[in-house]
Amino acid sequence: MDTQRQKPSPIRHIVLGGISAKPARNSVTETAAGMITTILADYHGDIAVRLWDGRIIHGACDAPTTIVFREPGALRDLILHHDLLRLADSYLTGAIDVEGNLESVFTLKTYLRDLTLPLTTRLHLLHQALHLPPLPRNGATRAWRATRKARRNSQASIAHHYDVSNDFYRLWLDPEMVYSCAYFSDTDQSLAAAQRDKLDYLCRKLRLQAGQTLLDIGCGWGALACWAARHYDVKVHGITLSKQQLIHAREKAHSANLEQQVSFELLDYRDLPQDRRYDRIVSVGMFEHIGVKNFPTYFTTVRKLLKPNGLFLNHGITDETGWQKTPMTCFMNRYIFPDGELARISDVTDAMEKAGFEVLDIESMRRHYALTLRHWVAALEKHRDAAIHHSSEMTYRLWRLYMAGCAYNFAEGGIGLHQVLVGHQHAEQPIPLRRDDLYATVAHH
Repeated sequence: MDTQRQKPSPIRHIVLGGISAKPARNSVTETAAGMITTILADYHGDIAVRLWDGRIIHGACDAPTTIVFREPGALRDLILHHDLLRLADSYLTGAIDVEGNLESVFTLKTYLRDLTLPLTTRLHLLHQALHLPPLPRNGATRAWRATRKARRNSQASIAHHYDVSNDFYRLWLDPEMVYSCAYFSDTDQSLAAAQRDKLDYLCRKLRLQAGQTLLDIGCGWGALACWAARHYDVKVHGITLSKQQLIHAREKAHSANLEQQVSFELLDYRDLPQDRRYDRIVSVGMFEHIGVKNFPTYFTTVRKLLKPNGLFLNHGITDETGWQKTPMTCFMNRYIFPDGELARISDVTDAMEKAGFEVLDIESMRRHYALTLRHWVAALEKHRDAAIHHSSEMTYRLWRLYMAGCAYNFAEGGIGLHQVLVGHQHAEQPIPLRRDDLYATVAHH
């Protein structure tokens, strides 16, 4: 339950060593109010800050985003440790709330990073923080912190993220259950239409022909496999490491009468029979789990599975600097993808070429992913109660925080999304000289 908002009353300020202090009405709340006022003195963004007693300390009461400190210990942790992971913990356990647009909170990152305060001010803030009560011990986040030592892209690490609940994901994904970047024609297009366009766009990039075989590595809930079989008359083998996804994918194929064309299997790509060969191979949103040091194994395995004149399309998230240790990467590995690791697009294409592939086409879809994530966050927030029912309060908060943060980073450009189409080196490539066919209207689809 949210604390009832109260109309903020004017507070007389006393200057003490360059710090705004306030007459004590409640020493804890007044100390916290003074600290926030000091830290945000030069911040002019559209974010308000409210304390546990309902008072707005910074910003307007009708701001589009309000950060709510429900426990003084959350502010204490922020000052003493300068650790954004502790801030995330506070949000996950409810010590901090965010009302309104959560994505805009990430705009504070630059302000706080560039904030320079005099030494006396910093020391005074530390002194004040020590006088705030610490957060009560809460073991609720420990399960999310468990370090998984299973091999990259293993069933255990995949289940950590994807086996939350099919009902949970169904609340905020599109009807096809596509958990990857959509392909928008404009910012007003619906998510459902943009995801259908993405599925068809992938098929056209692969230049699928009737009767061909397609391997879908990390097939998710089966949307692409079923789309390719239904609209392009190909035979598809989808593999996943998520039991929940496998159940849904098989049900989807059965309900669409596609069981003669589509098969799904709980299988690691490294365990596919060595004598298997496919006309086309696609991987959408699985690549992030591989790990840079495993690129040679991944791409070499895919090349061996691909027929001589085949095509492979890899759709995956990239990072402009590589996977360095930052608060964001630590958060992702701790809570979201235990074995996740992103690479620069140049490192991806270099590894592909070293494995024996020729790069035929690269397309950045970064802006599309920002739009996709905003749709997901809005739908998740709309179905908050149902999402908590099908998972937990912490899972709801975690996915809201994770997706809003990703939306900000995709929009800002720190992370990207690339589709890379490749074929065997020194092979006759089964693609036209121009890309006109990718943009042709396909009315029968």
